[in-house]
Amino acid sequence: MEASLAAALGASVAGVASAEHAEEVEETDTPGAPSVRGNLKRFSTTAFGAEVTGPFVFEDGGLLYSLQHPNEDNPEPFDRAGVGYFSGFRFELDGNNDDFTEVSTPQTRDEQGRVRSGNGEYVLLAQGRDPIRGGAERLGVTQTPDGTDITQDNFAGTQYGDAATNPDCNQFVATNDEGTEGYLFTNWENSPGNVSRIPISRDEDGEWEADLENAINLANTEPLRSLGGTRINCYGNLTPWGTMVSSEENYAHPRVSLTHTVGDVAEAGSGEGIVAACQFWNRPNPSEIQEAIDGYYGDSSWYIQGSWALTGVEFLAYYLGAEPVDQTDDGKNDTTPIGDVYPNPYRYGYHVDFREPTADPPQPVKYYVMGRASWEAPDFLGDERTVYGCSDGDSKGIYKFVADEPIPSYDDPMDLEGTLYAPKITNDAASAADSGQRNSPADVNLEIEWIELGHASNAEAERWIAEYDDVTQVHYLEAHAETDWREDLDAALEEADREVIENGNRNYVTNEEILEWAEQWEENGPRGVDEELRKVPFLETRAAAKEIGASIEFNKAEGVDSIDGAGPGDFVYFGISEFNDDMADDTGDIQMDRVDGGVVYRAELEPDYNVSTLEPVIVGPDFTDSPADADDALRNVDNVYVMDDGRVLCCEDGFGGPARSYPNDGLYVYQPNVLVDVDSLAVANGSTASADLTASSLPAGVSGGCVTVTVSDPEVAAITDVAFSDELTPTESTVSEDGSSAKLRFADAEKNVQPGAMDVVIASLELRARGMGTTDLVVDVDRLDDEDGDAIDAEARSGVLVTGPPAVDGENAPTDPDGDGRYEDVNGNGRLDRDDIVTLFEQFDSDSVRLNASAFDFNENGRLDFDDIVSLYEELD
Repeated sequence: MEASLAAALGASVAGVASAEHAEEVEETDTPGAPSVRGNLKRFSTTAFGAEVTGPFVFEDGGLLYSLQHPNEDNPEPFDRAGVGYFSGFRFELDGNNDDFTEVSTPQTRDEQGRVRSGNGEYVLLAQGRDPIRGGAERLGVTQTPDGTDITQDNFAGTQYGDAATNPDCNQFVATNDEGTEGYLFTNWENSPGNVSRIPISRDEDGEWEADLENAINLANTEPLRSLGGTRINCYGNLTPWGTMVSSEENYAHPRVSLTHTVGDVAEAGSGEGIVAACQFWNRPNPSEIQEAIDGYYGDSSWYIQGSWALTGVEFLAYYLGAEPVDQTDDGKNDTTPIGDVYPNPYRYGYHVDFREPTADPPQPVKYYVMGRASWEAPDFLGDERTVYGCSDGDSKGIYKFVADEPIPSYDDPMDLEGTLYAPKITNDAASAADSGQRNSPADVNLEIEWIELGHASNAEAERWIAEYDDVTQVHYLEAHAETDWREDLDAALEEADREVIENGNRNYVTNEEILEWAEQWEENGPRGVDEELRKVPFLETRAAAKEIGASIEFNKAEGVDSIDGAGPGDFVYFGISEFNDDMADDTGDIQMDRVDGGVVYRAELEPDYNVSTLEPVIVGPDFTDSPADADDALRNVDNVYVMDDGRVLCCEDGFGGPARSYPNDGLYVYQPNVLVDVDSLAVANGSTASADLTASSLPAGVSGGCVTVTVSDPEVAAITDVAFSDELTPTESTVSEDGSSAKLRFADAEKNVQPGAMDVVIASLELRARGMGTTDLVVDVDRLDDEDGDAIDAEARSGVLVTGPPAVDGENAPTDPDGDGRYEDVNGNGRLDRDDIVTLFEQFDSDSVRLNASAFDFNENGRLDFDDIVSLYEELD
């Protein structure tokens, strides 16, 4: 729990001294900015004014992406948003960036006004506002229940992005085995939000065609409207079970601005200088709150984080069927409160899974139990249980959710149960305060531990949300103002605004509930809070995580993806669009040097699908860099998309700004360096096991190489033998006399390893555990050549060998379920249970226990005694 919380729970200190926001450091010439660990190559530049969003690669290597909000002065057809594919081009999917020609930077006005690529021609399949369903609707445009288009032509007020101008995520669900027919799902990043489904097909010449007559705006179907619709549908994911997931980027969800916590509000005795957008959700004309506060407080005003994303909330009410009482006769909207139907804020900011994607219409489900945020994207992993998500914006988080069972195994998705986690960055090098220096993001990994926020079912979370379904704008005025709004609306509105700033919005989850939840979380753990408080981390995810000290400091976490069906050993990529603000100030767990151009990280999946280390692989430019450095560097990464061959598509969202000689965003392809890696494994003391030495990919094949593997602590384990892959010949290995190292030389004289091969096993090393402990298996790549004899850029990755006690009784060796170095699972059945107590008692004097005392020293007194049995029993209970 953060230090501010202790004071917050009983604070009565007046004033707003604690409300000052920490300032980011000045940008300097950051070492390693820009830099790439691998090869980065520009495939395309998009039209002026547009972002590159929604990349998708078909099974045959064909590519499409969205043309999002291009400038209307661009030449046709690049003056209107849409989704297009690259005719005449396919990635070879062999892991090698040699399959396309790098496009030049756009320097002329004509080049800047178009979508360009070195290969293929960008052909638009469909564009926003195209007529669909016989003209009854327009593509991407949401409607009221009576069929009126929700646009600023029909309603006065604000809308998050002009209707149907912001296509984002694209996912293709094939309906035939060849993958030549199916449905293209596209997000429309507006409020109200939308997802369209367009039937598309590919002809014999490889050209795609869209059937707009049978396209559907899913927002205008009853199943999605019954859930409250969506807002700001950004990126998404294609699940391992073949469905489109659309993520709601609800930027208006913060209740405290930037680095602040709810505890800061209580400590200051006021929310002045602290409160953020969600507190004003049901205010009449909510998007005008920043202007109102500027007027109330003058020079003491502050930035209401997320207030700009309150645009379109009243349009969302019209979408749900509200009477537009705030629409005036002269074509404006006033502050007359909407009192019949109003959107519940806790129904927005989730991942939306369209189950049965080929049904008419598809049936959506919102995964409330995965937490509420401004979700840019999720990544559903191959175990069908683990999901990583990125929340976009300043001082936000990356989160993890783990379902109790595979997600598609729940016949009713509302029965889905699981645990929500927030990140905690733990390494000193990430913090100037802890390391004594401000390090470059290019040089430092981020080490993560995951903090459990809570466990619930989707149905439970929905019931908690439903408690707030009937709240309207009238409640905002009547709960927070003494003046009757019917008599003096302006006075009542100012009174209500000031009261909400001082004491919080009483219509929704209160500050007191969040603080009480955090206190109980600290005292009793995440599963020991009162029943009525279990809702807090699921409905107020960011505020809850900040209150218990999670590292909610990421700035514009805009991308997360892994190879389809990703499992242990594969990488999850995270795109951080800007490494500044809360990541480059003097507060929190991340206090590093500033890189406005952003960073792409990767994290290797562990056997349990956890990630614990984010390593930087692409670092963008400083905005003080010259065009010579910035023109060809990835700047402000947005979506990331991992192709089947392990390469990564990196989209840009950095329109305008300094550094470059041109204003356009681009699509880059990242080819990782070849990784030569050895397995990590656990071995019972006295036993042997094999660890594979593997090359992650060989895009240009391999002619041969020389690699050395060293055991850092020979007292723990020794290499006893080497067995090469049958595909390699000739081969030679030399194992040192003490087993501390093995040198491997090999060739592929028969060219059995084809270019583009992935996860190529070079050899298996036999290791014998000599004593209990942990040792590194260090890999050194002395030389590795491709088929043409050119040196391969290869990175060596070390493995870890953990040796534990041998079997105590029976054949199964004990295990360490919680990773604390003591082997609670004495009988080796994979869990701690009463049989472990019995086994330890019965075998207490056996060699397998007495010779491995540290493994069973459960009372941590440095020796074996019967109190260890008692301590293990107490741990079980």
